[in-house]
Amino acid sequence: MAISRLNLVSINFDKYRYNEVLLKLFSHDDFHPELASKFIDSVTGLSVYNQDNLYEEILVRLNDASNKYHFKLEEVPVETNQINVLRVKEYLDDLLLDVERIDAVKVQLDRMIIENQEAIIQLQHVADIDVDFDDLFSCKYLQVRFGKIPVNNVSKLDYYESLPFVFKAFHNDNQYTWCMYITTPGDAPEVDNIFSSLYFERIHIPAFVHGSPELAIGEIQEEADVAKEQSEKLKERIDKMFANDRDKLNEIYTIAKHLNDVFIMQKYVVVIGDKLSVNGFVPTRSVKKFKEDFETLEKVTVDIKPANSDVRLSPPTLLKNNWFSRPFRMFVEMYGVPKYNDADPTLLVALSYTLLFGIMFGDVGQGVILSLVGFVAYKKFGLQLGAVGVRLGISSMLFGVVFGSVFGNEEILIPLFNAMSPDNTMTLLIAAICLGIILIIISMAFNVILSFKKKNFGEAVLSQNGICGLVFYISILGLVINMFLGLGFVNVIYVVGLIALPLFLIFLKEPLIRKFEEHEAMFPNGFGAFFVEGFFELFEVVLSFITNTMSFLRVGGFVLSHAGMMLVVYTLAEMVGGVGELAVIIFGNIFVMCLEGLIVGIQVLRLEFYEMFSRYYEGNGISFKTIKED
Repeated sequence: MAISRLNLVSINFDKYRYNEVLLKLFSHDDFHPELASKFIDSVTGLSVYNQDNLYEEILVRLNDASNKYHFKLEEVPVETNQINVLRVKEYLDDLLLDVERIDAVKVQLDRMIIENQEAIIQLQHVADIDVDFDDLFSCKYLQVRFGKIPVNNVSKLDYYESLPFVFKAFHNDNQYTWCMYITTPGDAPEVDNIFSSLYFERIHIPAFVHGSPELAIGEIQEEADVAKEQSEKLKERIDKMFANDRDKLNEIYTIAKHLNDVFIMQKYVVVIGDKLSVNGFVPTRSVKKFKEDFETLEKVTVDIKPANSDVRLSPPTLLKNNWFSRPFRMFVEMYGVPKYNDADPTLLVALSYTLLFGIMFGDVGQGVILSLVGFVAYKKFGLQLGAVGVRLGISSMLFGVVFGSVFGNEEILIPLFNAMSPDNTMTLLIAAICLGIILIIISMAFNVILSFKKKNFGEAVLSQNGICGLVFYISILGLVINMFLGLGFVNVIYVVGLIALPLFLIFLKEPLIRKFEEHEAMFPNGFGAFFVEGFFELFEVVLSFITNTMSFLRVGGFVLSHAGMMLVVYTLAEMVGGVGELAVIIFGNIFVMCLEGLIVGIQVLRLEFYEMFSRYYEGNGISFKTIKED
């Protein structure tokens, strides 16, 4: 349960080392950069490095060509990280211009192939009609249009009976009616407009078509085959041109990509006269190696300072967890990462979450399945939730042994604690509350330690989650125990000193803090306003102690719920009997695992966030991010 110690580093270098330094910096996974704007706003004469990106255009052209002509660009090892931008642009202009000329011819051929295929489809639909295209297209006083129209729009042609056109349908399918219409040259514009409004799609019959439809189909197919052959040859020619230049294109792509990444990093570079500087944080364990790596470059220096040495910067938080608690970091980060000088609660979350989930979902068989599914999800898909599932499954197996439950069957193992026995119900609920009390006390103690560490003494002593709150809560628990067991240790001094006084100090928290911090007035808005507001806040504090404690009853409730749901499954299985009994048991277990596993996971997370995190955790830190992540 720790936060990695960091150092603030400043990398200083000459402008001509710009690309070299930033490329090396981009490859580091242990550097959190700080924006240059954080420095220039407070110091006159500093500025953010800002140069035109000469490599973005090259990168865009290469990627566009790769997508358009379907060749793959790859990053390859290169001997240098510099390119002559003008020469590269000239090279790409020459290469892509030749390719575009060839592709333009190919596009025309492909368009002609598509048009011919549509014409063939149209002709196939009129193949049974006795028509000679030579006679049809030689008419001087008729205009003929072939095409297709949506089936639903054919009936709408009745609205235009007064117009001079002849409509002939050849064939219907589910969507279109393949057809033709004939009109006079003078009326053609108006008739064409009407058909266009009905989504008529014209199909052009090539001018070289002669004779009958069968003969025309043959001629069109022959032309399409020739065009297709030529198109394929042009495609092979384009592919060969890129294949011949693959090594050079990949080299240009690699360098341009790296240098483009460098220019994206301009926002981190501070200009100090003729020098440049990049500032950021590095884990203390890596700072020596980091310094040695950069100072191998000529005229590059690295200054190392304590993380809190610059008041303009807030150190980021790099969580450092052991193998068990590491997957639970996702729950902490959902709430927010701790500040650099705070403590990492991940281990506490991991232990308490695993414990609570195991109790609420205690079953040996279902725990095994949960661990196996989690293991596959983590190993195959890299899901951190899968790693969490492995740990929760193991906890469920352990408590499954305690409850004697194997896939809901409580006859295979001898239970150490029979949750379904009426005699044990109250014991189970009291144990759940006791567990909640322990976790709440740990959370409050954790808050006291953190507050003292941050030198927030008022919060540490007078807060409802500080020493006063802790004393009050434990004393109330002692009062309750005394009432039930009659131990006789409660007296007036106990009530006044351990219950009334801490509660009174919590009530006066804000005025006392103002007094200690030497503010002008303890009650800036008047005593009356303070009293009313403080009274209701104190009432809420007392009520929250009760509700937070009783909230842990859900732990015992879900133990009973899990056992009850599985009892229903086995009852239904016995009612079905035969082969269906096994099916009911299998699908019943799957249903309970999915439904209850999801609900229990959410409820435990709720206990973590509302009953524990809210007492000690702020989560307003900054995550440690490398340049790649940013």
